[in-house]
Amino acid sequence: MSIPIAVTELPGNTRIADAALVVVAFCANWCGTCREFRPVLERIANARPEILFAWADIEDHAELVGDIDVENFPSLAVFRAGSVLHYGVSLPHEAVVARMVDALSAQPPARAADAPPEVRALAERISC
Repeated sequence: MSIPIAVTELPGNTRIADAALVVVAFCANWCGTCREFRPVLERIANARPEILFAWADIEDHAELVGDIDVENFPSLAVFRAGSVLHYGVSLPHEAVVARMVDALSAQPPARAADAPPEVRALAERISC
């Protein structure tokens, strides 16, 4: 299994119920920053096996994420138990992304009030 997994592997994934978090990177193949971000996310994911990481190419995975309006790339969505904890742009700064993921994993769930409804709908679609 590759890490991160393709976002299309999330719906019905048995690991979601046990995962501390689900982190989805919204990217595009044509985006140079996204290509830089991929190995960063892979290293972060490999160091945190309790968290489920997924990669969503907004064009290749449009059937699942097509309604989400990603204005800047890459963007990250972080979910727990069907709730959005974070949604926003993330540059390929490994230490910054790792700290954010660790902080969200350690704190009690607090829904991101500003998450778009399409991102909240994705969280509900992928939760078990």
